[in-house]
Amino acid sequence: MARDSSATKARLLDAAFSEFAAYGIAGARVDRIAEAAQANKRLIYVYFGNKEQLFDGVLQRALETGSESVPFDVEDLPGYAGAIFDHLVAQPSLMRLMLWKQLERPGSADAEAASYRAKIARVEQAQREGLIEPSLDPADVLTLVMGLSQAWFGAMGGPAAGAGCAGGADWEPERLARHRAAVVESVRRATTPAP
Repeated sequence: MARDSSATKARLLDAAFSEFAAYGIAGARVDRIAEAAQANKRLIYVYFGNKEQLFDGVLQRALETGSESVPFDVEDLPGYAGAIFDHLVAQPSLMRLMLWKQLERPGSADAEAASYRAKIARVEQAQREGLIEPSLDPADVLTLVMGLSQAWFGAMGGPAAGAGCAGGADWEPERLARHRAAVVESVRRATTPAP
């Protein structure tokens, strides 16, 4: 029976995502990843190289999935912020992964930097077209939108902590809706050009 390497890689990436989100790069264990993926530990090294390269693969996959799930909409930054919020509600462990990335690997990879530069250029163009408040630096606009969309998830005891973590809790739909509305309204107020 032939092995399905793409299915094995996908299982390894899924298991590694959970492991890295829970423990970070330093705390993650290849043995646990292999066991959770029901794969031979050696395959991690064959397919991905070392643990750090596996983390890179997990992060790249998460960023690609996020970009597909939440396309950047410079003409509706409040809606974009709300969509990011929704994406994180659906997968709060993604924020934990990003927090570990910031802690253990500050800075951005080439793909991340290129993505941000492209978004900043689109913000700048939208400012010239009068769609976004022109007095703000385009990079600051993007930082504001991303920061407001993600801030609640990184808060102590917030949703990214999860019900099983100290201080973490599951949040009621009404509370989620209020926070989402506050994020969207804050982005709208900050980015709408003054009359």
